Amino acid sequence: MNVLLFGATGMVGQGVLRECLASVQVDSVVTIGRTPTGQSHAKLRELAHQDMWDYTQIESALSNFDACFFCLGGTASGMSEAEYSRCTYDLTVAAATVLARRNPQMTFVYVSGVGADSSEKGAVMWARIRGKTENALLRLPFKAAYMFRPGMIQPLHGIRSKTKALRIFYSIVKPVLPLMRMLFPQRILTTSVIGQAMLAVATRGAAKRVLESADINALVTTKIR
Repeated sequence: MNVLLFGATGMVGQGVLRECLASVQVDSVVTIGRTPTGQSHAKLRELAHQDMWDYTQIESALSNFDACFFCLGGTASGMSEAEYSRCTYDLTVAAATVLARRNPQMTFVYVSGVGADSSEKGAVMWARIRGKTENALLRLPFKAAYMFRPGMIQPLHGIRSKTKALRIFYSIVKPVLPLMRMLFPQRILTTSVIGQAMLAVATRGAAKRVLESADINALVTTKIR
């Protein structure tokens, strides 16, 4: 399986990349982003690209992929609705539209968030935009598309968030996260579980197209804690 990975330097993306490189099901991984991952591996090739809203210059390199794991995204804190829409809806749909045209056989997996609003009419701005993004992706002519809605995520293997506020948050809750996962195994995921679940839906599919934390957890038979 040939995988295209967006957001490989983020917290979730780092975990997904690690699982892809370790999987015997994955033949190659191409990351696309503004900054390098800093990793070296026989399966890994990095494609540097600055304008994440326009793929004209590199479109020819975006073919022959079996799966795309789209882990780009950020908080809406301090953003207007127009700004957050550009950085979430516009950015994601720009990439996905090109990929659907070049790879109709592709499985596309998008990291959304718990509480995303599929009706696009709710009072919470970020939830409406996430729901709008999900809906747009589900309409594209991919072989299959899955929306992952994780809530709290435990980073493993030394993975850290690029966002300062999240780094502070995780440093505070790190001592209790393993216990919380024991108490609430269906609500708290790990970066490893998310990566393994993405590989699972890319290889064998899933009963649902929109997957909450419990659904994501259920896709992985051996859970790393």
